[in-house]
Amino acid sequence: MLRLAWCRSTSRNRCVEPARLLTAAFSGACSSQQSSGGIFRCFRPTPHPPPPSDRSLLSLSEPAYRLSPSVFMSMASGDTGPSSTPHRHTNRLAKEKSPYLLQHAHNPVDWYPWGQDAFDKAKNEDKPIFLSVGYSTCHWCHVMERECFENEEIGKFLSENFVCIKVDREERPDVDKVYMTFVQATSGGGGWPMSVWLTPNLRPFIGGTYFPPRDHRGRPGLKTVLTRIMEQWQNNRPALESTGERILEALRKGTSIAANQEENPPLAPDVAKRCFQQLAHSYEEEYGGFRDAPKFPTPVNLMFLMTYWSVNRSTSEGVEALQMALHTLRMMALGGIHDHVAQGFHRYSTDSSWHVPHFEKMLYDQAQLAIAYITASQVSGEQLFADVAKDILLYVSRDLSDKSGGCYSAEDADSVPATGGPEKREGAFCIWTASEVRELLPDGVEGATGAVTQADIFMHHYGVKEQGNVAPEQDPHGELQGQNVLIVRYSVELTAARFGVSVEKVNEILASARAKIAEVRKSRPRPHLDTKMLASWNGLMLSAYARVGAVLGDKSVLERAVQAGNFLKKHLWDAEQQIILRSCYRGDQMEVQQTCPPISGFLDDYAFIICGLLDLYEATLQTEWLQWAEELQLRQDVMFWDDEGGGYFSSNPSDSSVLLQLKEDQDGAEPSANSVSASNLLRLSHYTGRQEWLQKSQQLLAAFSDRLSKIPIALPEMVRALMAEHYTLKQIVIYGQRDAPDTADLLTTVNSLFLPHKVLMLVDGAADSFLCQRLPALSSMSQQGGVSTAYVCQDFTCSLPVTDPLELRRLLLDSNTDVQAE
Repeated sequence: MLRLAWCRSTSRNRCVEPARLLTAAFSGACSSQQSSGGIFRCFRPTPHPPPPSDRSLLSLSEPAYRLSPSVFMSMASGDTGPSSTPHRHTNRLAKEKSPYLLQHAHNPVDWYPWGQDAFDKAKNEDKPIFLSVGYSTCHWCHVMERECFENEEIGKFLSENFVCIKVDREERPDVDKVYMTFVQATSGGGGWPMSVWLTPNLRPFIGGTYFPPRDHRGRPGLKTVLTRIMEQWQNNRPALESTGERILEALRKGTSIAANQEENPPLAPDVAKRCFQQLAHSYEEEYGGFRDAPKFPTPVNLMFLMTYWSVNRSTSEGVEALQMALHTLRMMALGGIHDHVAQGFHRYSTDSSWHVPHFEKMLYDQAQLAIAYITASQVSGEQLFADVAKDILLYVSRDLSDKSGGCYSAEDADSVPATGGPEKREGAFCIWTASEVRELLPDGVEGATGAVTQADIFMHHYGVKEQGNVAPEQDPHGELQGQNVLIVRYSVELTAARFGVSVEKVNEILASARAKIAEVRKSRPRPHLDTKMLASWNGLMLSAYARVGAVLGDKSVLERAVQAGNFLKKHLWDAEQQIILRSCYRGDQMEVQQTCPPISGFLDDYAFIICGLLDLYEATLQTEWLQWAEELQLRQDVMFWDDEGGGYFSSNPSDSSVLLQLKEDQDGAEPSANSVSASNLLRLSHYTGRQEWLQKSQQLLAAFSDRLSKIPIALPEMVRALMAEHYTLKQIVIYGQRDAPDTADLLTTVNSLFLPHKVLMLVDGAADSFLCQRLPALSSMSQQGGVSTAYVCQDFTCSLPVTDPLELRRLLLDSNTDVQAE
């Protein structure tokens, strides 16, 4: 049963009115859908519309739709290993490295990858382009492939009448953003798979998302849509082209983000307060999170709330902000969105209580959540949060890590059930029946009240029910019928009291049971693993390893952070051309492979890696990472900075195939690269003494003034950067030897506290060191009494030196009090 694609109307205040021609081209069967947010969502809705992705929180949404299991009879899994049956078709995508493109390598469609060959063919043959964009673990990308792109008739029609281009949105976010902006503007929403029709010169004229293969209840399927497009192309082409050009020009004007030369950023306290108020308005008090359902982790919101508390600790709003963040993180950790058996977090929850997730696991979620949880441990002192952060890193190191030190992109939500059969089902790898649990955990529990087994305790604690614990409204297609998604229903203390055993005994039983269940789960068919390694997401993960390792003082985690840094420099940095590369891939022999030619990095690749390197420096105090961060920032400025309007373009303006030069203005599932860059510039200006970077940070924030002033909830990460610029970063300088015990004691004190507005640096007395060369004022510092010494400075006006960790702690906390006074 097909369902209506979910979408939210955009709120960017810059959408153009959909072209009348689109209505004319798709009038009749589709016309009744025009008022519901998109003329292309032409298939019957079911009563429970699927939730969106928050990849772009206020506007576009990834259709995380659910379909009857019968659809998945031979759905592409994304696995690229040898097939036991010969393929009837093989197209150009077989030569690609992207797991998503390889999923389509045997469609009966004459697919091209994005590139000059496809563009030349379209121009030479004067054909329109059909552009299809998705990603490897996208549920409905698989569905559209199975229904449409594996269909011989549709494949033939596409190949004969269009130049067909397939794009992995994670490989080419620049292409995706341009055409998604068009789809949003002309239909009121967007998502993946994205389907757009272009002129031979790449101008879009019609776009949508998912299409069913055939007409359904008076609404056109893909075959009908393709036929009507060809009719319009042949009979009404000038109107199509001129309308597409007008829309593109309107988008070019409407998406412009710039500041006047003399414009200043808005006042941070006002913007931060408004951001807090907007988040508080959307906060759901019972289970935490923002909105009722579906619920997303949104680490950018949580990090903002904890930062807001750090400068407003004595106010009721500050206390409320901290409560919102900690309650949300706690409820997520207890919920089914958290994998209690094999660690890590699923993509989002379909319900308000964080119970039934969309089971996809994304690397960028793991990275940001690890940081959010370790930050929560700093501000609260609760061991729970530190344990969750460690569990996330355990999952990534075990299941998403390549031997090279890089991290893979994602695990799919769908897999073949353990009972067998060809049909992939949502969550099959992760769910349990009560009988399975009883069979796995039959042993009795000595000393318990009555005849109690380990299964009884486990099932009580994790909400396992005989009939399954998934409500029918959360499972409209019956994929989870009779199954259980583990969710912590009771505290360990209450579970212990219920069965009359000690808390220690319950903890022991639960840990043993989780280990047994994890072993059984290993034998199940695994979901598809997207082994693409992206520079940006690995940059986020570098930050996670560094931050968690520093707070915990865990050498093994810090070693993994260094390994991640080395991976980026070895495999995703072209030293000859001085550019970051977007991606690399796991080969058949487990080696790291690269496309030919490689894809050059985008703004988020630079910004996230630079942030990761700064975090890695603060965690290890090895200046090689600081030096590389400086080098990358200089390259980023050359490649992406907008000299006229301030801020950074998302892609290199020199690429003529990218029609719109966009500046991402939303912190969604990932922070925007401009938000991260604003902080990077500020931090680097304090490490290097480069005042031009402080000025660039201010110009960037000024460019986004309108967005920050009116809808700061759209940019919580940038609000954090604005706050850091306003309150001025404190320099915490440790003068001592890096491996000395007294240095370690001072560093432990610094790392135990959440200090969002600080830079940490180590000086060892060498006059020719990286820092001393750039910051001559450091040369005036010295050790006191021959022991490691700490200085807390602002604009290199420093406090008296301290050598005692407790005294340093008091000094740092006092400086936070000073910030509140400001």
